[in-house]
Amino acid sequence: MQLLIQQVTLFAPKSEFHLQTKDVLIQDGIIQQIADSISVKAEQVIPASGYVLSIGWMDGLVSFGEPGYEERETLVNGLQVAAKSGFTHIILQPNTQPVTDNEVQVSWLQQASQHTATKILVQGALTQKMEGNHMAEMYAMHQAGAICFGDYGRSVDNSLLLKIALEYTKDFNGLVVAFSQDAHLAFKGYVHEGEVSTKLGMKGIPAMAEEVAVARNLAILEYTGGKLHLPLISTLASVKLIQEAKAKGLQVTCSVSVHHLCLTDENLVSFDANYKVRPPLRDEATRQGLVQAVLDGVIDIVVTDHCPIDIENKKLEFDLAKFGTIGLESAFGALCKVLPWEVVVEKLTRGYAIFGVEKPNIEVGQKANLTLFDPNKSWEFQEKDILSKSKNAAMLGKPMKGKAVAVIHQNQVVYGN
Repeated sequence: MQLLIQQVTLFAPKSEFHLQTKDVLIQDGIIQQIADSISVKAEQVIPASGYVLSIGWMDGLVSFGEPGYEERETLVNGLQVAAKSGFTHIILQPNTQPVTDNEVQVSWLQQASQHTATKILVQGALTQKMEGNHMAEMYAMHQAGAICFGDYGRSVDNSLLLKIALEYTKDFNGLVVAFSQDAHLAFKGYVHEGEVSTKLGMKGIPAMAEEVAVARNLAILEYTGGKLHLPLISTLASVKLIQEAKAKGLQVTCSVSVHHLCLTDENLVSFDANYKVRPPLRDEATRQGLVQAVLDGVIDIVVTDHCPIDIENKKLEFDLAKFGTIGLESAFGALCKVLPWEVVVEKLTRGYAIFGVEKPNIEVGQKANLTLFDPNKSWEFQEKDILSKSKNAAMLGKPMKGKAVAVIHQNQVVYGN
């Protein structure tokens, strides 16, 4: 396949072409030429004036359903949703049935995306069946291609187990992912504990439930060494603890979700269960602080925490509904409402370094791993824009700025919705 992208602005900070307007010719998945103007009759031509071309975006935290929960999402449709949303790589969580806790499951998931524009990167479970009792077969999964290890949405309550996991993974430079929420402090809460939860009569989860867990996880990391990633940070005290840990030289990184940067617990007044997420949406002061932490670089990456939930488990009374919102389709448009698009792209591509994946470049001779996007398109996220099987979208009805136009990866072009 031959593809010509005409008059596109290149966003490639380490390239000589950074922020220049060029034609880009791609042949059989390889970048063949970058020039002011290219005259060739290509099979596909994209007039791209006003668009920007960056390396392919990575979503560091995605759940689908298959195997086991195909009613929520399948791999085929989920990968198509990711591609149409601008992502060439996703890190798939192990919360399936069976849980991804062995090398056979890892290999099967990797094979599922061998010929798709979006590639699956596998996060293996940290513990067997994600039950928190016994360590999973991490080295075997690493050999099969798993890039990190963590139990999705579950804190490792057993401190000794986390200590051993961090020590064990040092032997093969593995990355431990530790969701941080003290289950006993969270207890039966399902929203942020604060003024809004009190007014609405909802059971709250105190910010301390996260902060205590973050402090413990960092203390164990300081003792053992190794590499630790803390996903879905949602409080300012957590940010401060991580900043202090980085200043000590600890190998720790963290992420925040799109919805924690864009929404607050004020949205709960509608009692819409699509706003029921884990960790819970915080107050406006916290949201602003998290945005600043992204700008300051303390928060390393932004993720969607895309979590499809079928209608039978979501369209219920708020306290009975399952946690989770989909987020792939609205991610870029929502983020560009609260952050400069240049920062958004940087945070959607820094995951290559964090998770040890070879980072692509926009250079002649390189494999095309690219996202084409319009940074200025204003639109509103409506039900027709939902491509996922499940429709549990917290961003529904929200104004957006910026949209993915296409991804070019693995010798394929997939156009946005």
